[in-house]
Amino acid sequence: MPPVAMRPPAQVMRLERMGAFHQSRLSFMRTLLRRVSRERWRFDRPQWRIDPAGMGVAVYRAIAPGRVYSLVCFSHELDPAQRTDRVIAEAWDATFVLVDGEPSEADIVRLASNVPRQEAGRCSHRELVLSRANKSVRLFDHVVERLAAGRQPDWARIEPVGYLMRTTAVYGNGKFGIADRDLIAGRAELAGPFRAEMLTVWLIRAFTVDLAEHIAQARAPESAVRLDRDLRRRLGVGNSTGLGMAPFLINHPALLHRWVHARESALARVRALPDAGAEAFESLGAALIRARQLAAEWRTGDARQAARVVSLAADLERLQAQSARLSRHTRSPWDALYRWAERELSLEGQEMAVSLLLEPHGALVDDLSETMQADEDEAFVLDGAVPVARVRAQIEKDYRWALDIDFDRPGSTSRFWYVSEEKLEPRLGERLTEPGGEREQPLATGRDVARLYRALSGCNSSLALAEFLLAYPEHRHAARRVQICARYPYAEIRDNLIGEDLLAIDLLRCKLSFFGATKFDPRSDRWVRITMYQDAPFPDEIAQCHADDWSYPPIGRAVEAYERALGETPTSIAARERLLRALYFQ
Repeated sequence: MPPVAMRPPAQVMRLERMGAFHQSRLSFMRTLLRRVSRERWRFDRPQWRIDPAGMGVAVYRAIAPGRVYSLVCFSHELDPAQRTDRVIAEAWDATFVLVDGEPSEADIVRLASNVPRQEAGRCSHRELVLSRANKSVRLFDHVVERLAAGRQPDWARIEPVGYLMRTTAVYGNGKFGIADRDLIAGRAELAGPFRAEMLTVWLIRAFTVDLAEHIAQARAPESAVRLDRDLRRRLGVGNSTGLGMAPFLINHPALLHRWVHARESALARVRALPDAGAEAFESLGAALIRARQLAAEWRTGDARQAARVVSLAADLERLQAQSARLSRHTRSPWDALYRWAERELSLEGQEMAVSLLLEPHGALVDDLSETMQADEDEAFVLDGAVPVARVRAQIEKDYRWALDIDFDRPGSTSRFWYVSEEKLEPRLGERLTEPGGEREQPLATGRDVARLYRALSGCNSSLALAEFLLAYPEHRHAARRVQICARYPYAEIRDNLIGEDLLAIDLLRCKLSFFGATKFDPRSDRWVRITMYQDAPFPDEIAQCHADDWSYPPIGRAVEAYERALGETPTSIAARERLLRALYFQ
């Protein structure tokens, strides 16, 4: 098949577009569960020492080929006055640690003294991930009360929330004394980005449901029932994420390139297909129905995001109609559909179209998930032998966007990034009104590369970069960025990261989309709530069901919603088939 050009970095790597990315087949939750299913991992719960009130310790075990990983869960009594999603919290409803191997009783005693303290505790290289979570109290209590009474929870109560607990941190990669990434990066099952963290969250989800059922059973052993399987699937894990995550994409340019390059490569492969079979068209039609249901269920109190969700819903209706107009015999139908989306849809709609186009083509694109790692040590090497003329030319090629910004205007430099002394977390300061600018972190890549360019303008063109940097070492990090971007085109976010118009939420949305998060609910321009693993299989059912058919609501729920809208329920198979066809081609 003839190649189709990948979308250029100048188009893709803009914050507004990155802040419209959606989960896809390459997202880390999905690649994890595909692997778990393919390799037939086994799961059990060897320890459950939880009292009738729901306090105690539990251990969940993931048995992979040749390896065992254990999630140790601590459930606590929490004073409501201490419950907060903010990073300054010092107590939580539950704390967790993913252990390499199986913990001994001595390990559990040691972990019990440290894990509930989180940052204030001490962990070892055997601990891979540290996390904590708070209950969604009203929904958790509702579920327990209903189950204890022998009844199922109210669907209308579950739907707006979608989780029993939300994590407020999932730490890996050597944070607070746990294992460095290098210790596990060579393991095939954990080689993908954030795979240990995604495993942790998936197991936490199982714990949250088990805990609610346990409390209900202890409260009313004669009447209590277990959660209906469909309702159980409906419950994911919530997450509250703030600025602490935002600088990651800036600080890991080669890794960011790998993520975006894989996604753009997948899109280009699909667009290059000269034709499409009936199965692929049917798969896209089903995905569109389910994506429309996702948009209908997406709730947010943020005015900007709410408007985008309304726009997305309209875009998906139009995309569905446009796809129905395409014939299977249309030349390069997927390219035609994408080009139409790029012309006609909002950024939310365009980027959802990218994700939807990948859905029918797992055999074509799933291998790209194995390319999403990066040797960042190799990327960090600076070539000092190049002449400064080449560096200037490279800046003009890749950083024209930065050279066009007037950084002498106060609004262009009104923000600065720093690390808080109390929690060692990244923060954004207001340069014109707040102290601390002297502690600014080197995250303003556009400004710093523009400064480098001006400094190079007075140099002899043949001067070696190393000689220049010996005289002006303050430009070393900017010179390195220029060389990284030359080798990794999608490494640089092509926007001003310290300007007055910066919406840090776009950085968070981009990263979380690669995790596989859905239903982004910004709580300000600096933190967001999301849902993870909603509708996914649980560990006890992963072997019996499709491991990758969950990222959009089940098609049955979309049909039921359409039935409710019509005010009637089909009473025959033929009527239901007509309704399904109407959903495809309405």
